[in-house]
Amino acid sequence: MSLVIEQAVEARLVAAAPRMATIPATLHYDVGDPFAVRMAFPAPATLEGVDVSWTFARDLLAAGVDEGSGEGDVRVRPYGYDRTVLEFHAPEGTAIVHVRTAELRRFLKRADDLVPSGREHLHLDMDEDLAELMRDAC
Repeated sequence: MSLVIEQAVEARLVAAAPRMATIPATLHYDVGDPFAVRMAFPAPATLEGVDVSWTFARDLLAAGVDEGSGEGDVRVRPYGYDRTVLEFHAPEGTAIVHVRTAELRRFLKRADDLVPSGREHLHLDMDEDLAELMRDAC
């Protein structure tokens, strides 16, 4: 069984113009960081013209597909019957994308099959993490 999940999703960028552009994005889940998910956008889809990734709590994404969640840089909320809004706030501005809720639920199900929600702590190597911190401190 793979310890990493990657799933391509179709996102619609919400812009000032009435037309919403479709952009590719990739959701990523790694057992090595069991509390987090990452959403990556390729360079052509970003204002800076470089690949951009946002890492945030898996629980935030799971909660946000059903009701608004998040108060910080990443916020997630349902939008209508079949879409979820993800907002990414940075000093340079805010990016808002719509993703099909079914795609997010499928990704979350795959992550939950790999590491059940609430059991993430069993996949942490605290001894190794502490040793790495101590190496960096010297």
